[in-house]
Amino acid sequence: MDTLLNLASSFCLLLGSFLCLSGGVGILRFPDFYTRMHAAGVSDTLAAAMILIGLMLQIPETLVIIKLIIILLMTLFISPSASHALGRAALLNGLTPVVAGDKNHAGQTTEVGDNPSKS
Repeated sequence: MDTLLNLASSFCLLLGSFLCLSGGVGILRFPDFYTRMHAAGVSDTLAAAMILIGLMLQIPETLVIIKLIIILLMTLFISPSASHALGRAALLNGLTPVVAGDKNHAGQTTEVGDNPSKS
């Protein structure tokens, strides 16, 4: 039973770490504010949940597990709400999303289905 809990905990912690890293890559690679915010909001919420679940499996104390569950619930409710509020505030302040046909930061027009490797 101990081995199974350690394996499940390790899996959750590794998956959470991978999601944190992939969210960071998304922040660096995506083209505009809204897609970057989506990468950060979704992956970090799930990453935090996986890491907290992995920690719950590691520690057998009831009080610590209750505290981790409270942190998990707060994260699951607050993070999507904060992302929504941030996106709405950006939209209301005039920050428009990048769509097909807009000029990118290099001054080139993008179209749907563009393949930059053929240029």
